[in-house]
This record gives sequence, structure tokens and C-alpha cells, in this order.
Amino acid sequence: MPSLSIVIPMYNEIENVSPMVSRVHEAMAAYNGPWELLVVDDGSTDGTPQALHKESKAYGNHVRVVELRRNFGQTAAMQAGIDEARGYLIATLDGDLQNDPNDIPRMVAHLIERDLDLLTGWRKNRKDDLFLRKIPSRIANRLIGKITGVRINDYGCSLKIYKSSVIKQVRLYGEMHRFIPAWVAAVVPPSRIGEIVVNHNARVAGESSTGFPVPSV
Repeated sequence: MPSLSIVIPMYNEIENVSPMVSRVHEAMAAYNGPWELLVVDDGSTDGTPQALHKESKAYGNHVRVVELRRNFGQTAAMQAGIDEARGYLIATLDGDLQNDPNDIPRMVAHLIERDLDLLTGWRKNRKDDLFLRKIPSRIANRLIGKITGVRINDYGCSLKIYKSSVIKQVRLYGEMHRFIPAWVAAVVPPSRIGEIVVNHNARVAGESSTGFPVPSV
């Protein structure tokens, strides 16, 4: 399997640090290739970076911590991780445990089999609020698909697998992490962008940093 960098932005998620790192290692235990975990602390004030460094020491040098000097937002944190990633492939996911790391190996295999440049997760059974998340998400997904020609069901799912050479051609800023497939379509044909159903869990710790009227699509 190709080398893989797993990029996870975190902001004030101290309670999720240890279970998140543990679940990533459980998911990657049978991965037949080199991999690394890059966790980007987005200026947390609750001890998240200290907890991350503790986990890095416990697991080894393949767990790398990138610290931003202040809170720049999820898009900037994700870009910082992508910049530091060394793998042929890059996986991104949220650090709140709503994305399931166990989906990563299956997504990598699917991307390789279909020879895609981007494979995005579809939270088909999404565990979020109907009116604050699900309905705005459906409206946004349809509108973006109509405008860009990239017709996928879940633009806002952070769980994605990219070829590094492709995503590093795109610079992320503002709220661009919500619409990454549309931006990737500027450098590769839409036919090289795929989607696959993934697991989605309810948040059990920490606080969502995004809410109405700017829904996490």
C-alpha cells in the first residue's frame, strides 16, 4: 500500500485526544504500508497541545504535532497539515470522533482500485441536528453540485482521501475546507472525484465550533 499521511485538525478537544489517537492506531494496525499521523493544534487553550505531545511520545515519531500560534480556523489548520504531510496519499478527518478512522483503509483501497485523485466520505446516516445541520447541508450540496458539475452527496464531510500531488496544487483558506471537491475539480476532471458511504458518530465530548447560520455542510 502507498505511504499515507493522516491529517487531523483539533481545537480545544482535550477530552478527545487520547481516544482519537488510539482509534487511529487501531484502524491502521493492519495497513500494509508506511503511515504517519499529523495532528494540527489550532491554537487550543484547554491543554490540547500538551495532551497531543504526550500521545506522540507514547506512540512514537510517526505521530507528529503541528502547533499554530493562535486559532486560525479549521481550513488553515488543515492546510498546515497538508503542507507538512509526507505521504503519497493524504487522509483528512475531524478530531471530534464523529468521523470513524476505521473507514480510512477501506477508502484508500477504493481510491486505488478506481484510480481516483479524491475520494470523499458520504455521511449517509448523519448523527447531527436535522434543522441546524442536515437540511442546510442538503440544500448546499445540491446547489454546489449544480454550479460545479461535481455531483456528490456530502461536500462537507471532512473524511477524505487525496493524492498528495493533487491536493497540494490547491491552497485552502477562509472556509474552503467545506467545498474542497469543487476546488479540486479546478485541477482534475470531475470524473476523478468519487464518493463512498462512511460511518458517522454522534459527538460525545468537546464542543462543535460551527453552528447556525454557517452550517457544517
